[in-house]
Amino acid sequence: MPSLAVKLYSIFFKFQQRYTLHNLTQIPVHAVDPFGITSRREESTAASNPSFYEGVATKDIHIDPFSSLCIRIFLPATVVNFDPTTIIEDKSKDGAFIYSGYSPQARTRHKKLPVVLQFHGGAFVGGSNDSVRNDAFCRRIANLCDVIVVAVGYRLAPESRYPAAFDDGLKVLNWLAKEANLAECGKWMGNGNGNGRRRADAHVFDGFGASMAEPWLAAHGDPSRCVLLGVSSGANIADYVARKAVEAGKLLDPVKVVAQVLMYPFFIGSNPTASEIKLANSYFYDKSMCMQTWKLFLPEEKFDLDHPAANPLIPGREPPLKFMPPTLTVVAEQDWMRDRAIAYSEELRRANIDAPLLEYKDAVHEFATLDVLLQTPQAQACAEDIAIWVKKYISLRGHEFSY
Repeated sequence: MPSLAVKLYSIFFKFQQRYTLHNLTQIPVHAVDPFGITSRREESTAASNPSFYEGVATKDIHIDPFSSLCIRIFLPATVVNFDPTTIIEDKSKDGAFIYSGYSPQARTRHKKLPVVLQFHGGAFVGGSNDSVRNDAFCRRIANLCDVIVVAVGYRLAPESRYPAAFDDGLKVLNWLAKEANLAECGKWMGNGNGNGRRRADAHVFDGFGASMAEPWLAAHGDPSRCVLLGVSSGANIADYVARKAVEAGKLLDPVKVVAQVLMYPFFIGSNPTASEIKLANSYFYDKSMCMQTWKLFLPEEKFDLDHPAANPLIPGREPPLKFMPPTLTVVAEQDWMRDRAIAYSEELRRANIDAPLLEYKDAVHEFATLDVLLQTPQAQACAEDIAIWVKKYISLRGHEFSY
């Protein structure tokens, strides 16, 4: 069973969440702003830091002018020979401060790293990509897996109901493909005398003279080794994006989704499973609370627990499971949503997909990502287990990591 401290914090957490959900239900439907929001005022956020702090540099980018969709990039220090005593700082000629942080050096060969698209949890109505807990979790994954993590700040409900969050996830995957193509175009730009030789430091510029390709991803990202990682409700988004990536095929080149990780997915259905009955009043996120969030997320006229966003096992979903990428599923013993996630993992294995299941004893929903549980040995072990499996699919040929 969970510790006494976890049980007590769960009571406080539920009270706080119910108060938040009550306030969200008061938002009038006609007052919804299509621009949306990606974070709530009560969420504690961590500022980005483009200098390497705790082995990772971060930056925030707003990638869609028509919505609040944004990302936070986590770049591990392994991409450079970094001296932590050195402050990387650019200054103008008159000494005025311009930028302090990492900037890839021109005319050098850069280390390439796989890219992990991460979708935070929060039951579609809360959480954010720049929250303190998500920032700490993404730093851990970036360090353990030696990858660039792109944390997606998707629009929250009820301000932006389904399919806003799912569309945002797919939009970021397409943005990643666009950035990779812009970076490749820049490398093959002519050098001024028309010979079109490859240049490692070239960029494609917009009308204002700014580089259109994101420099960190252009220099260090390898989109051909892309992994999707979803936490709770973010796992539902990751699974949707994986399906769309399969449907798109070569249209996403050079992006290739080689694997996905679903951490305690936020699945539900009209026919309750054994765990949904037995653990309905489980810790942190009980079933009645999650039912409220689904009502806030799904369109009122289309509310159905067997909606494709909620239930991955409804018949007739496309594409067939045999085309899905390798999928690691993480479940918690004390999570009422566990049985449906286990059933989905079993269906993937029946379709001959590499789909291992990691179940953690006495663990609760979001045991590896909640701020109060992030530093527990179980949370650390979970991140390490994920890293071991992910490295099997992101290691370069000849350097495969055995599992």
